Amino acid sequence: MTCKLQNSELKASVQFLGNACLRSRKLVLDVGFSTWSARLRWKFHHGCRKRCSAGDVHPAPLRAAGGADRSPRSAAGVAARARFRLAAGAGPPRAASLLSPPPPPAPRCLAGAASAPLGPQVFPVRLPSQVLFRVVTFGLNAFTLRYLSRELIGVVNVRLTLLYSTVVFLAREAFRRACLSGSTKRNWTKTINLLWLTVPLGVFWSIFLGFVWLHLLEVPDPSVVPHYQAGVVAFGLSAIIELLGEPFWVLAQAHLFVRLKVIAESLSVVSKCILTVILVVLYPQWGLYVFSLAQLLYVSVLVTCYVTYFVMFLGSPEATKKSFPVARMKALLPNLVEDETFVNWKEAWLTWSFFKQSFLKQILTEGERYVMTFLNVLNFGDQGVYDIVNNLGSLVARFIFLPIEESFYVFFAKVLERGKNVKDQKQDDVAMAADVLELLLKLVLLIGLTITVFGYAYSQLALDIYGGSMLSSGTGPDLLRCYSLYVLFLAINGVTECFTFALMCKEEVDRYNFVMLALSFTFLCISYFLTQWHGSIGFILANCFNMGIRIAHSIHYIYDYFKESTYRPLTGLLPSPFLVLVYIISGVITGFSEVFFCCDKGWMARLIHVSVGALCFAATIVTMFCTETKLIHFVRSQFLSRYMKKGT
Repeated sequence: MTCKLQNSELKASVQFLGNACLRSRKLVLDVGFSTWSARLRWKFHHGCRKRCSAGDVHPAPLRAAGGADRSPRSAAGVAARARFRLAAGAGPPRAASLLSPPPPPAPRCLAGAASAPLGPQVFPVRLPSQVLFRVVTFGLNAFTLRYLSRELIGVVNVRLTLLYSTVVFLAREAFRRACLSGSTKRNWTKTINLLWLTVPLGVFWSIFLGFVWLHLLEVPDPSVVPHYQAGVVAFGLSAIIELLGEPFWVLAQAHLFVRLKVIAESLSVVSKCILTVILVVLYPQWGLYVFSLAQLLYVSVLVTCYVTYFVMFLGSPEATKKSFPVARMKALLPNLVEDETFVNWKEAWLTWSFFKQSFLKQILTEGERYVMTFLNVLNFGDQGVYDIVNNLGSLVARFIFLPIEESFYVFFAKVLERGKNVKDQKQDDVAMAADVLELLLKLVLLIGLTITVFGYAYSQLALDIYGGSMLSSGTGPDLLRCYSLYVLFLAINGVTECFTFALMCKEEVDRYNFVMLALSFTFLCISYFLTQWHGSIGFILANCFNMGIRIAHSIHYIYDYFKESTYRPLTGLLPSPFLVLVYIISGVITGFSEVFFCCDKGWMARLIHVSVGALCFAATIVTMFCTETKLIHFVRSQFLSRYMKKGT
């Protein structure tokens, strides 16, 4: 048994390190599968012999190297269930920042595919209430920004949020991953006993890190950021309160209570935002008291939602019908088991194995903020602006690129067999995968180029509308302009890694894990030196460098994979020359428009600036329709047809 544990620990360590590296960037391709219903159909025409169609079912387990299977897992990337994957588990979602902002010829083997959308559902269906909550919180955050200083935002969104996320991560991450592994059929009394150990562990980390935050780190000026000590205590206490709901959270996740999670998190975030707005407007002199109370309300509402749900659910006819393993609320408290151990020692040793790696993963996940906090490379004001701009810039990555990558990872992994070269694959499948990869690369490239070109001239206006002069002056516009370029890197990297990870054999994945580990440490070092040279922009430049290395690796892999075939999917990275010319002209025109009309010349000048951008954008879209006909047909048949059918 000891030998088995050691082997499993070694395997988990290798997988874990790779996951830690991948999650160190904003956009991560998680190779696990969410709990979703995916429509996956293929129709082969014009010489294609095979026809395959799958209905609305969960994706079938995918065969990995060595015969390991991967199964679907719960939403939000929190609990790991895959047997072979890059991600052995996901860390806790970063605490919601208080002010963070949501017919030409058909391709080969795809002709006539309009009636059969290819690949899984690309944009997951969201609950209407969840979308509403996102819009409301976005608006409340934008309103609140006009009443706060940069320094206060920096302390809250970087310094105190980092304290909270570090305590929560170190106290519960290993327990979550261990207790969510395997089947739901287990001795839940022992599992719940183990989960309650997160509370004393959280108390320890809160006291230890609270001491560091209060006495070893730079303390902000009390006249600018009052009540810093109270803020540290409140955020540490909020972490402990949230850990009180850990047994409820794990039980809900293990039994796929997805709606409970969505509602609980939405209510807690909205409650936090509303209280913040009220207190900031009525009592601006309270400083960090405002955000301390809002944070405590957030975790209190979150835990209360879970507790209330289980109070109503346990013992109900529905629970009895589902044979729920816990019958009463008392069973969710620590309980002694007669003639047995207090916890499941196998789970305990697995938890210890994950816990030993938690430090490294947390450093890689929150590397930028640790550099800001411990090395003092930026003042609190610059930290606040960087955090807001970073969150705004990542909206496109989170809501457009990530769903595409997650969905088409499933597609590539199903069409092509992992670990086999191109000659050993079915040639119909190779043809289809090459076509889809080429068109996906072209799609994300054009989206990224559009954001880069138009983002340069409209960054200042966007920040002025969202946060007023506090964001639109100083380094804010330059930060968002650089982030617009970084979005282009994110777009290309997401799809290239999506294909690469779907085909790598286990040995290649293990080697790449260590490469990513080295890249992550290199990123931290480069970040430090670039911020010394160019301030907060240095962080984004370091991200671009790191992402460029990853893109180069993936492109090299794709080139080697297809070099023995007639297919060249990397041509998707070469847009039409005429379209490139239109992009250049649009960038020049909108750049001059910004100089002459934005952003201190009144609203009429701003409207002219927006109109110029709209005309240039329309010209760019028309050019796309004329020059990228194959891509347009692909988008119509594989994306838009799905929503047209839903509408009818």
